[in-house]
Amino acid sequence: MRVNVARVWEDADYQKVRSLCEENDGWEEVYKKKDISIFTQNIENSSYQMIKAIALFPDVSASVAYDVLHDSAYRAKWDKYMIKQESIGIINPNNDVCYYSLSSVSPIRPRDFVMQRSWLETDKDRLICSHSVCHEDYPPAKGCIRATILLSGYLIKEKGEGCEVTYISHSDPKGKLPTWLVNRVTKVVAPKVIKKLHKACLGYTEWKEKHHPTWKPWSVPEQQMDLVRVDLQKCQPKDYDQEIIDESNLSAVSINTKDDEDEDSLKN
Repeated sequence: MRVNVARVWEDADYQKVRSLCEENDGWEEVYKKKDISIFTQNIENSSYQMIKAIALFPDVSASVAYDVLHDSAYRAKWDKYMIKQESIGIINPNNDVCYYSLSSVSPIRPRDFVMQRSWLETDKDRLICSHSVCHEDYPPAKGCIRATILLSGYLIKEKGEGCEVTYISHSDPKGKLPTWLVNRVTKVVAPKVIKKLHKACLGYTEWKEKHHPTWKPWSVPEQQMDLVRVDLQKCQPKDYDQEIIDESNLSAVSINTKDDEDEDSLKN
């Protein structure tokens, strides 16, 4: 796996994500409360930390969590920061390319991404991974800063009647934001995202019964037959010239970096 390179993922790529999720070396615990733990790791040659969240969903099956993370139609119901999500096309039954944009609070500008998603189901676990790529038909949207997903992934394992979800993320938001603010906000936002995911999982079965209940192309390759195929020639690496606007006016930022319920559990 390499940023801006679109190709079919190999076993070694999935194993890299699995190892980051399962191994403890190099990780520092910065939050722990109930069934959620948050860890950070400094990455060589990067100002931005990698983050890992581990959560137990005792009332959600692994298959439901996996479907929720895949189902783009349902994401609009629970991801309030999503502006747009669009499938660009599939590479093969376990890899696709999509566009995603998300909002923020002033003066932080919205970010957008073109990313390759890669997924794998085994007898022991389920993996959903992503990294940034390029596509010539999807330059940065007007008003957005093109950010970079260096690597992200979900590892989902069955735990009794529920499941354990491990999430890793290492991103570069680009633009002009103080590094300390990005690292701080990431640690605060992570447990909130996990809680929203859990809530979304609890409502998914009922929602799916009313919205194309058998449509799951991520698990049913036959349903991909009519989907658009990605032209990898359009996915060549590209640098975009973007206007750099100073977003570091912290006095105007209304990001809630403190959470009345969670702040006591956050370790500085």
